[in-house]
Amino acid sequence: MSSTVSDNSISASRQPTSGSWFFPRFILFPFLAMAAYPFFVLGAGGDHWAMQTVWILFLSYCWFCVGGSFHESVHETLFKYKWANVLYGRFLGVIIGIPYTTYKESHRCHHAYLNTPVDYELWPYSDPNISLGTRRVFIWVDLIFGVVTAPYIYARIFFLKDFPDSSKVRRAIFWEYMALILFWVFVFIAIYFLCHRHGETVTPFNPLWVLPLFIAATTNTARKFVEHLGLKSSDPFLGTRTILPGNFITKMLLYFNFDIAIHGPHHRYPHAQHNELPIKLKAYQALHPELEIPVYRSYTSAFFSMIPLLWTFPATGGLQKNFPQDSSSSSKEEEDNTNGKNNSSLSE
Repeated sequence: MSSTVSDNSISASRQPTSGSWFFPRFILFPFLAMAAYPFFVLGAGGDHWAMQTVWILFLSYCWFCVGGSFHESVHETLFKYKWANVLYGRFLGVIIGIPYTTYKESHRCHHAYLNTPVDYELWPYSDPNISLGTRRVFIWVDLIFGVVTAPYIYARIFFLKDFPDSSKVRRAIFWEYMALILFWVFVFIAIYFLCHRHGETVTPFNPLWVLPLFIAATTNTARKFVEHLGLKSSDPFLGTRTILPGNFITKMLLYFNFDIAIHGPHHRYPHAQHNELPIKLKAYQALHPELEIPVYRSYTSAFFSMIPLLWTFPATGGLQKNFPQDSSSSSKEEEDNTNGKNNSSLSE
């Protein structure tokens, strides 16, 4: 069975986020992540530990925003026109080492086949062929070295035997990898010659220079675990942890996390603007009072509910080995009746 996800409704459901507070951060912080980094490496502000801490925290959040901006480019909610989202996404993909099309195809499967073996974005936790011991170990590798494991997890889709089954998609991934490799070869050559200019002292490498990249990647991995780890359902609402803020601190954290932690509604309505997600959740709860949707009032409660599962059930879904059906198909009619053309698959 082909694992290609529908591509029909994106133009009808694309809604840019420019009317919300998210847009400036999606554009500004990724720009600052790259523009400010040389000043950090060159020691702007001095080498006092307090100044170094400020730099590291600031750049870590900027790079965290790069991940959020990349995600929005795939959902095509950043700009009005599809080509602008694709172009911006391809640029960010080169910068972070994850080609736009590999992320897009993996993320489609994540939305359409949530918490199943075809949810390649949640590998190895969704893979029934991976042993419990391996998953227990990989969790910590994923947390600490997310800057490496994330590109690897998304790259896997290019090397799968039967996916993607489109030659056009495979060509796009190939050329995006070529662009990525050429860009970084140029960057490393430029750095080498800048550091070895004749007659100048070579500045030794400082591990602090890469710390923001590791912190940003670790934060994104931890977010992934809070949203999904240990949940067995493939339903967009029941297979995700949704955080609906109940206090100022949680509201602030959600703001800086683009409200994506209101995760069930995001999966059900992937083209909805972020400020619409709480409304979508309440409407769905009113329609389905019988469902016990995992909604938390704070990050702390969601985090602590996930912690034991790092050991007892470091997985997603029921670890079934049969090929799942598109989780959007069973709910499409209901959603068309209540919410227009949005559906739970990422149809791009």
